[in-house]
Order: sequence, then structure tokens, then C-alpha cells
Amino acid sequence: MNGTTDQAHEPEPVVSIHDVDRGGIQSIERAAMVLALFDQNTRVLSPALVSERLGLNRTTAHRYLASLQVSGFLSSSYGPGPLVDQLSGLVSGRQQILSLAPTMLRELSDRTGLTAVVSFLGRSGAVVGHVEEAGAGTIVLTVRVGTVLETKAAQSRALLAFQSDPAVVARMHAGLDADEARRENAELAKVRRDRLAWADLGRVGLSSVAVPVFGRHEVQAAMAVLGTTTMLPSSGESEERVAMLREAAEQLSAQVNG
Repeated sequence: MNGTTDQAHEPEPVVSIHDVDRGGIQSIERAAMVLALFDQNTRVLSPALVSERLGLNRTTAHRYLASLQVSGFLSSSYGPGPLVDQLSGLVSGRQQILSLAPTMLRELSDRTGLTAVVSFLGRSGAVVGHVEEAGAGTIVLTVRVGTVLETKAAQSRALLAFQSDPAVVARMHAGLDADEARRENAELAKVRRDRLAWADLGRVGLSSVAVPVFGRHEVQAAMAVLGTTTMLPSSGESEERVAMLREAAEQLSAQVNG
């Protein structure tokens, strides 16, 4: 014998692969929530901002920011990092649309007398990519590039209605109660049928309508016009302007797929 005695060891805890997966998925979801805080008014993040908006303590918020910075999602100042630039460079469809859209939107705005917009689907709704404001009239209705639109916005509906992944729609509707979700799904069914989406934002006097822009395999963007309910009533009186919108979106789809 060597003078040592065997000691009883506590068995190591068994970690289920499902627990590992759950923890990893939760971390990814949390990281996505942090990155989704970027918008037209928030170009740089901070532990205080992340803590306030996501309900995290500042230590946890700082840890997430530091991890995202090391991985390249954030810069040293906690703005968008090099990996975001790299990924955005791969989104050729969006780049192509953004290169083609300004001229088409300008022509559409001039023809309709309305503000014309193109948007892409973000994490929580349509994100405005380009705007051409109406040149005539004393009052101009507009929306800023980078604005994240509500789920019930016309452009969000036009994008969600043609999503191939039902989980995307489920995530967007997560904040709705059961009745609201049913009504919204019914609206999306109408959008699929008509290929036309009207907004339902409860803003008196304002109106917007959107149509999808398709790539080779799926919806790529939404094109819309904005105006007053007098200029753009959600009735047959808007047929001519809606026809112009459809025509512009079809032309953009054709060029993207050409």
C-alpha cells in the first residue's frame, strides 16, 4: 500500500444534451435581441441601454456586448461590427433591390402624388430601406429609412403573408393575444389572395398600401405608397394608384429575377 486512502467522490452531474441545446439556443436568442436594438435612432449600444430595454442587469448586458464584440458582430464602440458588414454583403438580393428601387420609387411617387417606400423584413417587422417623398403638395407624409414598422403595417403584412417559414410569422405575432393573432392571420390570407396589403394602424387620416416584390424563390421586399385617406382611400377609388403600385413592383421583381 502507498499510504494513501481511496476517497469517495461525488458523482458528476449528468447534463442532458437537451439542456445544452436549450442553453445555447437561449444565448443565441438573447444575442439576437441585443442586435435587434439597432434602429434609426440607436446606432451604438451600451450596457445601460441593453439593460433598460431588455430587462437585464448591467453585468449581464455588458457580458453579452463584450461577447458580441469579440465575435465581430459589434465594433469596439458597440456599433455594428465587421461581421455584420460581411453578412450584409452577402444579401445580394437586397443590394440589387436598393440599387434599382430609387428610380422606380421616384417615378411611382411622381405618378401617384404619394410617398413611395421599399422595405425588407426585419426581426420584428418591416424595416424601411428607401423612401421617395411626394414632390407636390404642401404636406409631405414620409417615414425615415431604418424605421421598424409595426406588424399591422401594410409592408409588414405584405412580407409576412408570403413567408415560407411559419416560425417567422409566429415570432412576429408573439406579442398578440389569441384573438388578435387569428384576425391577423385572416388578414394575411387576404394578402396572399389579393397580393395587396392595407395597413391597420388606427391612425386617423393616414393610409398606406403595399405589394410584395418577389425574387426567384420567395418574397424579397415590399413596395408601398403612403398618403392621406383622401388621396388613398382603402376602396375602389384608389384603383388607379394601386395599379401603378402593382406595375412598379412587378417591374422591380422582373429586374431582380432577370
